[in-house]
Amino acid sequence: MTASTSPHPFDATASSLGELAQVQERLARTEAAVSRFVPDGLVRLLGAQNLTDLRRGQHLETTMTVLFTDIRNFTQQSENMTAAQTYAFINDYLGSMEPAIEANGGFIDKFIGDAIMALFPRSADDAVQSAIDMLNRLEKGNERRQRKQPLPAHVQHDRRTRQSQLPTRIGIGLNTGIVMLGLVGGMRRQELTVLSDAVNLSSRLESMTKTYGISLLISEQTLYNLHDPNRYCVRFVDRIRVKGKTQPHSVYEVFDADLPALREGKLATRHAFEEAVAYYHLKEIDRAEPLLQACIDQVPDDQPAQTYLSRCREYRATGVHHATGEIGTELVWRNEFLVGNSLIDGQHQELLMHINDLAAKVATGNFVGIDDIMQFIGRYAQMHFETEEAIMHRLRYPHIASHVQEHRSFTQRYLRLADDIAHQRHSRLYLGFQIQLFLFDWFANHTTRTDRYLTRFIASQADGTATTDRLSPASADAPQSFF
Repeated sequence: MTASTSPHPFDATASSLGELAQVQERLARTEAAVSRFVPDGLVRLLGAQNLTDLRRGQHLETTMTVLFTDIRNFTQQSENMTAAQTYAFINDYLGSMEPAIEANGGFIDKFIGDAIMALFPRSADDAVQSAIDMLNRLEKGNERRQRKQPLPAHVQHDRRTRQSQLPTRIGIGLNTGIVMLGLVGGMRRQELTVLSDAVNLSSRLESMTKTYGISLLISEQTLYNLHDPNRYCVRFVDRIRVKGKTQPHSVYEVFDADLPALREGKLATRHAFEEAVAYYHLKEIDRAEPLLQACIDQVPDDQPAQTYLSRCREYRATGVHHATGEIGTELVWRNEFLVGNSLIDGQHQELLMHINDLAAKVATGNFVGIDDIMQFIGRYAQMHFETEEAIMHRLRYPHIASHVQEHRSFTQRYLRLADDIAHQRHSRLYLGFQIQLFLFDWFANHTTRTDRYLTRFIASQADGTATTDRLSPASADAPQSFF
Protein backbone atom coordinates (compact mmCIF):
# COMPACT_ATOMS: atom_id res chain seq x y z
CA MET A 1 0.00 0.00 0.00
CA THR A 2 1.54 3.29 -1.06
CA ALA A 3 1.67 6.30 1.29
CA SER A 4 -0.73 9.15 0.61
CA THR A 5 0.87 12.23 -1.02
CA SER A 6 -1.97 14.62 -0.11
CA PRO A 7 -0.92 17.49 2.19
CA HIS A 8 -1.57 17.15 5.87
CA PRO A 9 -4.60 19.30 6.88
CA PHE A 10 -2.50 21.17 9.44
CA ASP A 11 0.03 22.02 6.72
CA ALA A 12 -2.77 23.46 4.56
CA THR A 13 -4.03 25.56 7.47
CA ALA A 14 -0.54 26.85 8.18
CA SER A 15 -0.07 27.75 4.52
CA SER A 16 -3.43 29.65 4.44
CA LEU A 17 -2.57 31.53 7.60
CA GLY A 18 0.79 32.46 6.15
CA GLU A 19 -0.82 33.77 2.97
CA LEU A 20 -3.39 35.68 5.03
CA ALA A 21 -0.60 37.26 7.07
CA GLN A 22 1.16 38.32 3.86
CA VAL A 23 -2.05 39.84 2.50
CA GLN A 24 -2.62 41.72 5.76
CA GLU A 25 0.95 42.98 5.70
CA ARG A 26 0.56 44.19 2.10
CA LEU A 27 -2.72 45.91 3.01
CA ALA A 28 -1.06 47.59 5.99
CA ARG A 29 1.80 48.80 3.79
CA THR A 30 -0.65 50.01 1.16
CA GLU A 31 -2.70 51.88 3.75
CA ALA A 32 0.44 53.46 5.18
CA ALA A 33 1.52 54.49 1.67
CA VAL A 34 -1.89 55.97 0.85
CA SER A 35 -1.87 57.97 4.08
CA ARG A 36 1.29 59.71 2.86
CA PHE A 37 -0.53 60.91 -0.27
CA VAL A 38 -3.98 61.65 1.17
CA PRO A 39 -4.19 63.69 4.41
CA ASP A 40 -5.62 61.58 7.23
CA GLY A 41 -6.93 64.80 8.75
CA LEU A 42 -9.20 65.45 5.77
CA VAL A 43 -10.49 61.88 5.76
CA ARG A 44 -11.30 62.00 9.48
CA LEU A 45 -12.96 65.42 9.20
CA LEU A 46 -15.32 63.92 6.64
CA GLY A 47 -16.34 61.30 9.19
CA ALA A 48 -14.53 58.39 7.54
CA GLN A 49 -12.00 55.92 8.91
CA ASN A 50 -10.27 55.52 5.54
CA LEU A 51 -10.60 56.43 1.88
CA THR A 52 -12.79 53.45 1.05
CA ASP A 53 -15.55 54.96 3.21
CA LEU A 54 -15.73 58.12 1.07
CA ARG A 55 -17.95 58.68 -1.94
CA ARG A 56 -17.67 61.27 -4.69
CA GLY A 57 -19.49 64.44 -3.68
CA GLN A 58 -19.22 63.86 0.07
CA HIS A 59 -18.33 67.18 1.67
CA LEU A 60 -18.07 69.23 4.81
CA GLU A 61 -18.47 72.96 5.47
CA THR A 62 -16.46 74.21 8.43
CA THR A 63 -14.35 77.10 9.72
CA MET A 64 -10.62 76.73 9.25
CA THR A 65 -7.44 78.74 9.02
CA VAL A 66 -5.56 78.15 5.77
CA LEU A 67 -1.77 78.45 5.66
CA PHE A 68 0.24 78.99 2.48
CA THR A 69 4.02 79.11 2.50
CA ASP A 70 6.63 79.26 -0.23
CA ILE A 71 10.42 79.43 -0.44
CA ARG A 72 11.84 82.77 -1.57
CA ASN A 73 13.93 82.71 -4.76
CA PHE A 74 13.96 78.91 -4.87
CA THR A 75 14.37 78.83 -8.66
CA GLN A 76 17.51 80.94 -8.36
CA GLN A 77 18.86 78.75 -5.56
CA SER A 78 18.18 75.51 -7.43
CA GLU A 79 20.15 76.71 -10.45
CA ASN A 80 23.30 75.96 -8.47
CA MET A 81 22.18 72.44 -7.46
CA THR A 82 22.09 69.12 -9.22
CA ALA A 83 18.76 67.31 -9.45
CA ALA A 84 19.77 65.06 -6.55
CA GLN A 85 20.78 68.05 -4.43
CA THR A 86 17.53 69.85 -5.26
CA TYR A 87 15.34 66.94 -4.15
CA ALA A 88 17.46 66.34 -1.06
CA PHE A 89 17.13 70.01 -0.13
CA ILE A 90 13.36 70.13 -0.74
CA ASN A 91 12.71 66.94 1.21
CA ASP A 92 14.88 68.13 4.10
CA TYR A 93 13.02 71.46 4.19
CA LEU A 94 9.52 69.99 3.89
CA GLY A 95 10.37 67.32 6.45
CA SER A 96 11.46 69.98 8.95
CA MET A 97 8.24 72.02 8.45
CA GLU A 98 5.82 69.10 8.81
CA PRO A 99 6.28 68.57 12.59
CA ALA A 100 5.61 72.26 13.30
CA ILE A 101 2.27 71.94 11.50
CA GLU A 102 1.20 68.64 13.05
CA ALA A 103 2.27 69.64 16.58
CA ASN A 104 -0.17 72.56 16.43
CA GLY A 105 -3.20 70.59 15.31
CA GLY A 106 -2.83 71.19 11.58
CA PHE A 107 -2.30 68.90 8.63
CA ILE A 108 -0.73 69.35 5.23
CA ASP A 109 -3.32 69.44 2.46
CA LYS A 110 -0.83 69.43 -0.39
CA PHE A 111 2.68 70.22 -1.53
CA ILE A 112 2.89 72.44 -4.62
CA GLY A 113 6.53 72.13 -5.61
CA ASP A 114 8.37 73.86 -2.77
CA ALA A 115 5.12 75.41 -1.46
CA ILE A 116 2.94 74.04 1.34
CA MET A 117 -0.79 74.39 1.87
CA ALA A 118 -1.88 73.40 5.39
CA LEU A 119 -5.21 73.50 7.23
CA PHE A 120 -5.95 74.18 10.89
CA PRO A 121 -9.45 73.08 11.92
CA ARG A 122 -9.26 73.85 15.65
CA SER A 123 -8.33 77.53 15.92
CA ALA A 124 -6.56 80.48 14.34
CA ASP A 125 -4.13 80.41 17.28
CA ASP A 126 -2.94 76.97 16.16
CA ALA A 127 -2.13 78.35 12.72
CA VAL A 128 -0.29 81.42 13.99
CA GLN A 129 1.74 79.39 16.47
CA SER A 130 2.55 76.86 13.78
CA ALA A 131 3.78 79.61 11.45
CA ILE A 132 5.99 81.02 14.21
CA ASP A 133 7.38 77.55 14.93
CA MET A 134 8.05 76.98 11.23
CA LEU A 135 10.04 80.19 11.01
CA ASN A 136 12.01 79.32 14.15
CA ARG A 137 12.76 75.85 12.76
CA LEU A 138 13.88 77.42 9.49
CA GLU A 139 16.29 79.73 11.32
CA LYS A 140 17.79 76.81 13.25
CA GLY A 141 18.09 74.85 10.00
CA ASN A 142 19.92 77.74 8.34
CA GLU A 143 22.33 77.94 11.26
CA ARG A 144 22.92 74.17 11.15
CA ARG A 145 23.50 74.21 7.39
CA GLN A 146 25.90 77.12 7.72
CA ARG A 147 27.93 75.25 10.36
CA LYS A 148 28.08 72.16 8.18
CA GLN A 149 29.01 74.06 5.02
CA PRO A 150 30.99 77.17 5.91
CA LEU A 151 31.91 79.31 2.95
CA PRO A 152 35.59 78.70 2.06
CA ALA A 153 37.73 81.80 2.10
CA HIS A 154 39.06 81.28 -1.44
CA VAL A 155 35.54 81.29 -2.97
CA GLN A 156 33.96 84.08 -0.94
CA HIS A 157 33.71 86.27 -4.03
CA ASP A 158 32.24 83.62 -6.32
CA ARG A 159 28.64 84.71 -6.98
CA ARG A 160 27.23 81.23 -7.67
CA THR A 161 28.83 79.80 -4.55
CA ARG A 162 27.55 82.70 -2.46
CA GLN A 163 24.03 82.12 -3.74
CA SER A 164 24.16 78.43 -2.85
CA GLN A 165 25.18 79.37 0.69
CA LEU A 166 22.46 81.98 1.25
CA PRO A 167 20.03 81.20 4.09
CA THR A 168 16.65 79.86 3.05
CA ARG A 169 13.82 82.36 3.47
CA ILE A 170 10.08 81.71 3.28
CA GLY A 171 6.87 83.71 3.27
CA ILE A 172 3.71 82.58 5.07
CA GLY A 173 0.13 83.80 4.60
CA LEU A 174 -2.76 82.93 6.93
CA ASN A 175 -6.48 83.49 6.46
CA THR A 176 -9.46 82.21 8.43
CA GLY A 177 -12.88 81.52 6.98
CA ILE A 178 -15.57 79.01 6.16
CA VAL A 179 -14.29 76.41 3.73
CA MET A 180 -15.78 73.42 1.91
CA LEU A 181 -13.88 70.14 2.07
CA GLY A 182 -14.84 67.27 -0.16
CA LEU A 183 -14.13 64.60 -2.69
CA VAL A 184 -14.14 65.90 -6.27
CA GLY A 185 -13.30 64.52 -9.67
CA GLY A 186 -14.54 62.11 -12.31
CA MET A 187 -15.23 58.41 -12.02
CA ARG A 188 -11.59 57.38 -12.61
CA ARG A 189 -9.61 60.20 -10.96
CA GLN A 190 -10.66 61.90 -7.72
CA GLU A 191 -9.05 63.81 -4.89
CA LEU A 192 -9.88 65.43 -1.58
CA THR A 193 -9.69 69.19 -1.86
CA VAL A 194 -10.66 72.48 -0.24
CA LEU A 195 -12.86 75.06 -1.97
CA SER A 196 -13.18 78.59 -0.62
CA ASP A 197 -12.17 82.18 -1.26
CA ALA A 198 -10.41 81.86 2.12
CA VAL A 199 -7.82 79.73 0.31
CA ASN A 200 -7.26 82.35 -2.38
CA LEU A 201 -6.67 85.12 0.17
CA SER A 202 -4.15 83.11 2.17
CA SER A 203 -2.21 82.46 -1.04
CA ARG A 204 -2.27 86.15 -1.89
CA LEU A 205 -1.01 87.09 1.57
CA GLU A 206 1.89 84.69 1.18
CA SER A 207 2.79 86.41 -2.08
CA MET A 208 2.51 89.85 -0.42
CA THR A 209 5.23 88.99 2.10
CA LYS A 210 7.69 89.54 -0.77
CA THR A 211 6.48 93.12 -1.19
CA TYR A 212 7.27 94.02 2.42
CA GLY A 213 10.31 91.80 2.95
CA ILE A 214 8.68 90.02 5.89
CA SER A 215 7.91 86.42 6.78
CA LEU A 216 4.35 86.26 8.07
CA LEU A 217 1.14 88.09 7.10
CA ILE A 218 -2.33 87.35 8.48
CA SER A 219 -5.75 88.61 7.43
CA GLU A 220 -8.12 90.59 9.62
CA GLN A 221 -10.32 87.47 9.79
CA THR A 222 -7.46 85.56 11.38
CA LEU A 223 -6.76 88.45 13.76
CA TYR A 224 -10.42 88.57 14.82
CA ASN A 225 -10.42 84.81 15.46
CA LEU A 226 -7.41 84.85 17.80
CA HIS A 227 -8.44 84.32 21.40
CA ASP A 228 -5.91 86.88 22.61
CA PRO A 229 -4.10 88.86 19.88
CA ASN A 230 -1.94 90.48 22.59
CA ARG A 231 -0.11 87.17 22.96
CA TYR A 232 1.61 87.89 19.66
CA CYS A 233 3.73 90.64 18.17
CA VAL A 234 1.30 92.09 15.60
CA ARG A 235 1.11 95.35 13.67
CA PHE A 236 -1.07 96.70 10.89
CA VAL A 237 0.66 96.73 7.50
CA ASP A 238 -1.81 97.50 4.71
CA ARG A 239 -5.32 97.41 3.30
CA ILE A 240 -5.86 95.35 0.17
CA ARG A 241 -8.64 94.92 -2.35
CA VAL A 242 -9.87 91.33 -2.64
CA LYS A 243 -11.23 90.20 -6.00
CA GLY A 244 -15.03 90.21 -5.98
CA LYS A 245 -15.28 92.30 -2.78
CA THR A 246 -16.09 96.01 -2.54
CA GLN A 247 -14.71 96.70 0.93
CA PRO A 248 -10.94 96.34 1.42
CA HIS A 249 -9.41 93.97 3.96
CA SER A 250 -6.74 94.87 6.49
CA VAL A 251 -3.60 92.73 6.72
CA TYR A 252 -1.20 92.42 9.64
CA GLU A 253 2.40 91.38 10.19
CA VAL A 254 3.18 88.87 12.94
CA PHE A 255 6.85 89.25 13.83
CA ASP A 256 7.35 86.94 16.83
CA ALA A 257 9.91 84.90 14.87
CA ASP A 258 12.09 87.89 13.94
CA LEU A 259 15.58 88.02 15.43
CA PRO A 260 15.41 89.45 18.98
CA ALA A 261 16.85 92.88 18.16
CA LEU A 262 14.53 93.36 15.18
CA ARG A 263 11.51 92.11 17.11
CA GLU A 264 12.15 94.45 20.04
CA GLY A 265 12.75 97.36 17.67
CA LYS A 266 9.45 96.79 15.88
CA LEU A 267 7.64 96.60 19.20
CA ALA A 268 9.19 99.87 20.33
CA THR A 269 8.20 101.67 17.11
CA ARG A 270 4.91 99.88 16.48
CA HIS A 271 2.63 102.84 17.14
CA ALA A 272 4.77 105.27 15.15
CA PHE A 273 4.84 102.84 12.22
CA GLU A 274 1.08 102.26 12.25
CA GLU A 275 0.45 105.98 12.48
CA ALA A 276 2.79 106.61 9.55
CA VAL A 277 0.99 103.97 7.46
CA ALA A 278 -2.34 105.64 8.29
CA TYR A 279 -1.01 109.03 7.15
CA TYR A 280 0.31 107.50 3.93
CA HIS A 281 -3.13 106.05 3.15
CA LEU A 282 -4.64 109.47 3.87
CA LYS A 283 -2.05 111.06 1.52
CA GLU A 284 -0.66 113.07 4.43
CA ILE A 285 2.90 112.50 3.24
CA ASP A 286 4.38 115.36 5.29
CA ARG A 287 3.18 113.57 8.42
CA ALA A 288 4.11 110.06 7.27
CA GLU A 289 7.71 110.62 6.14
CA PRO A 290 9.28 111.83 9.41
CA LEU A 291 7.59 109.04 11.36
CA LEU A 292 8.87 106.42 8.93
CA GLN A 293 12.36 107.90 8.97
CA ALA A 294 12.34 107.80 12.78
CA CYS A 295 11.35 104.13 12.66
CA ILE A 296 14.20 103.34 10.26
CA ASP A 297 16.70 105.35 12.31
CA GLN A 298 15.80 103.21 15.31
CA VAL A 299 15.33 99.92 13.40
CA PRO A 300 17.38 100.01 10.17
CA ASP A 301 16.24 96.50 9.14
CA ASP A 302 12.54 97.35 9.29
CA GLN A 303 11.68 96.44 5.70
CA PRO A 304 7.99 97.54 5.72
CA ALA A 305 9.04 100.98 7.03
CA GLN A 306 11.54 101.23 4.19
CA THR A 307 8.87 100.17 1.69
CA TYR A 308 6.48 102.88 2.87
CA LEU A 309 9.20 105.53 2.90
CA SER A 310 9.95 104.64 -0.73
CA ARG A 311 6.25 104.91 -1.50
CA CYS A 312 6.12 108.37 0.04
CA ARG A 313 8.99 109.51 -2.15
CA GLU A 314 7.41 107.90 -5.21
CA TYR A 315 4.15 109.72 -4.50
CA ARG A 316 5.98 113.05 -4.28
CA ALA A 317 7.79 112.38 -7.54
CA THR A 318 5.06 110.76 -9.64
CA GLY A 319 1.73 111.07 -7.84
CA VAL A 320 1.40 107.26 -7.76
CA HIS A 321 -0.34 106.19 -4.56
CA HIS A 322 -0.28 102.51 -3.55
CA ALA A 323 -3.55 102.27 -1.65
CA THR A 324 -7.16 101.18 -2.01
CA GLY A 325 -8.24 104.78 -2.53
CA GLU A 326 -11.67 104.92 -0.90
CA ILE A 327 -10.81 106.42 2.52
CA GLY A 328 -13.74 108.61 3.56
CA THR A 329 -15.82 109.76 6.50
CA GLU A 330 -18.92 107.76 5.66
CA LEU A 331 -19.78 104.18 4.76
CA VAL A 332 -22.85 104.36 2.55
CA TRP A 333 -25.40 101.58 2.99
CA ARG A 334 -25.32 99.27 -0.03
CA ASN A 335 -27.56 96.41 -1.11
CA GLU A 336 -24.65 94.02 -0.70
CA PHE A 337 -24.92 94.59 3.06
CA LEU A 338 -28.40 93.02 3.03
CA VAL A 339 -28.23 89.50 4.42
CA GLY A 340 -31.88 88.58 3.82
CA ASN A 341 -33.14 88.55 7.41
CA SER A 342 -35.33 91.54 8.27
CA LEU A 343 -34.43 91.59 11.97
CA ILE A 344 -30.67 91.43 11.41
CA ASP A 345 -30.78 93.80 8.43
CA GLY A 346 -32.69 96.37 10.48
CA GLN A 347 -30.15 96.20 13.29
CA HIS A 348 -27.29 96.53 10.82
CA GLN A 349 -28.80 99.70 9.33
CA GLU A 350 -29.29 101.26 12.76
CA LEU A 351 -25.75 100.40 13.81
CA LEU A 352 -24.20 101.79 10.62
CA MET A 353 -26.13 105.06 10.95
CA HIS A 354 -24.56 105.73 14.37
CA ILE A 355 -21.11 104.59 13.22
CA ASN A 356 -21.34 107.21 10.46
CA ASP A 357 -22.36 109.83 13.05
CA LEU A 358 -19.26 108.96 15.07
CA ALA A 359 -17.01 109.16 12.01
CA ALA A 360 -18.44 112.57 11.02
CA LYS A 361 -17.85 114.06 14.47
CA VAL A 362 -14.26 112.81 14.63
CA ALA A 363 -13.55 114.05 11.10
CA THR A 364 -14.77 117.57 11.88
CA GLY A 365 -13.28 117.69 15.36
CA ASN A 366 -16.72 118.24 16.87
CA PHE A 367 -16.58 116.16 20.04
CA VAL A 368 -19.78 117.61 21.56
CA GLY A 369 -22.09 114.68 22.36
CA ILE A 370 -19.59 112.15 21.10
CA ASP A 371 -19.62 110.20 24.38
CA ASP A 372 -23.34 109.51 23.95
CA ILE A 373 -22.81 108.22 20.41
CA MET A 374 -19.95 105.94 21.46
CA GLN A 375 -21.96 104.54 24.37
CA PHE A 376 -24.94 103.94 22.10
CA ILE A 377 -22.80 102.05 19.56
CA GLY A 378 -21.31 99.91 22.32
CA ARG A 379 -24.71 99.04 23.82
CA TYR A 380 -26.43 98.54 20.47
CA ALA A 381 -23.65 96.32 19.12
CA GLN A 382 -23.88 94.18 22.26
CA MET A 383 -27.65 93.88 21.89
CA HIS A 384 -27.24 92.95 18.21
CA PHE A 385 -24.63 90.31 19.05
CA GLU A 386 -26.86 88.82 21.75
CA THR A 387 -29.72 88.61 19.23
CA GLU A 388 -27.58 86.75 16.70
CA GLU A 389 -26.04 84.47 19.31
CA ALA A 390 -29.44 83.51 20.73
CA ILE A 391 -30.51 82.47 17.21
CA MET A 392 -27.28 80.54 16.69
CA HIS A 393 -27.66 78.65 19.97
CA ARG A 394 -31.31 77.84 19.30
CA LEU A 395 -30.58 76.48 15.82
CA ARG A 396 -27.26 74.88 16.83
CA TYR A 397 -25.44 76.81 14.15
CA PRO A 398 -22.29 74.85 13.22
CA HIS A 399 -20.03 77.92 12.86
CA ILE A 400 -21.03 79.51 16.16
CA ALA A 401 -17.57 79.42 17.78
CA SER A 402 -15.80 81.53 15.15
CA HIS A 403 -18.82 83.84 14.74
CA VAL A 404 -18.96 84.56 18.48
CA GLN A 405 -15.19 85.06 18.57
CA GLU A 406 -15.53 87.81 15.94
CA HIS A 407 -18.14 89.47 18.16
CA ARG A 408 -15.78 89.31 21.14
CA SER A 409 -12.93 90.75 19.11
CA PHE A 410 -15.13 93.63 17.97
CA THR A 411 -16.07 94.44 21.57
CA GLN A 412 -12.45 94.43 22.74
CA ARG A 413 -11.23 96.60 19.89
CA TYR A 414 -14.17 98.98 20.13
CA LEU A 415 -13.51 99.61 23.81
CA ARG A 416 -9.90 100.55 23.02
CA LEU A 417 -10.95 102.80 20.14
CA ALA A 418 -13.67 104.49 22.22
CA ASP A 419 -11.16 105.16 24.97
CA ASP A 420 -8.70 106.71 22.48
CA ILE A 421 -11.45 108.91 21.06
CA ALA A 422 -12.77 109.94 24.47
CA HIS A 423 -9.30 111.03 25.60
CA GLN A 424 -8.29 112.34 22.14
CA ARG A 425 -4.97 110.49 22.40
CA HIS A 426 -4.20 110.88 18.70
CA SER A 427 -4.81 113.35 15.92
CA ARG A 428 -8.32 113.37 14.52
CA LEU A 429 -6.87 112.23 11.16
CA TYR A 430 -5.41 109.12 12.75
CA LEU A 431 -8.57 108.46 14.77
CA GLY A 432 -10.63 108.83 11.59
CA PHE A 433 -8.43 106.27 9.88
CA GLN A 434 -8.92 103.89 12.80
CA ILE A 435 -12.69 104.25 12.40
CA GLN A 436 -12.28 103.46 8.69
CA LEU A 437 -9.93 100.58 9.38
CA PHE A 438 -11.89 99.02 12.18
CA LEU A 439 -15.55 100.08 12.24
CA PHE A 440 -16.18 100.53 8.51
CA ASP A 441 -14.12 97.58 7.33
CA TRP A 442 -15.24 95.29 10.14
CA PHE A 443 -18.90 96.15 9.58
CA ALA A 444 -18.76 95.62 5.82
CA ASN A 445 -16.73 92.43 5.86
CA HIS A 446 -18.46 90.84 8.84
CA THR A 447 -21.87 91.64 7.34
CA THR A 448 -21.17 90.37 3.83
CA ARG A 449 -19.26 87.28 4.96
CA THR A 450 -19.90 85.98 8.48
CA ASP A 451 -23.47 87.24 8.92
CA ARG A 452 -24.46 86.14 5.44
CA TYR A 453 -23.48 82.54 6.21
CA LEU A 454 -25.63 82.74 9.33
CA THR A 455 -28.72 84.05 7.56
CA ARG A 456 -28.37 81.44 4.81
CA PHE A 457 -28.38 78.81 7.51
CA ILE A 458 -31.45 80.39 9.16
CA ALA A 459 -33.27 80.33 5.83
CA SER A 460 -32.28 76.72 5.14
CA GLN A 461 -33.58 75.71 8.56
CA ALA A 462 -36.86 77.45 7.87
CA ASP A 463 -37.46 75.56 4.61
CA GLY A 464 -36.09 72.29 5.97
CA THR A 465 -33.15 71.96 3.57
CA ALA A 466 -30.45 71.83 6.25
CA THR A 467 -29.66 69.91 9.40
CA THR A 468 -27.50 70.81 12.34
CA ASP A 469 -24.98 68.23 11.15
CA ARG A 470 -22.12 69.85 9.27
CA LEU A 471 -21.53 66.75 7.15
CA SER A 472 -23.47 66.44 3.92
CA PRO A 473 -23.96 63.04 2.28
CA ALA A 474 -22.44 62.23 -1.06
CA SER A 475 -24.51 62.89 -4.13
CA ALA A 476 -22.81 60.32 -6.34
CA ASP A 477 -25.90 58.10 -6.47
CA ALA A 478 -28.01 60.82 -8.03
CA PRO A 479 -25.69 63.44 -9.54
CA GLN A 480 -27.00 66.60 -11.09
CA SER A 481 -26.13 66.72 -14.77
CA PHE A 482 -23.55 69.35 -15.70
CA PHE A 483 -24.75 69.57 -19.31
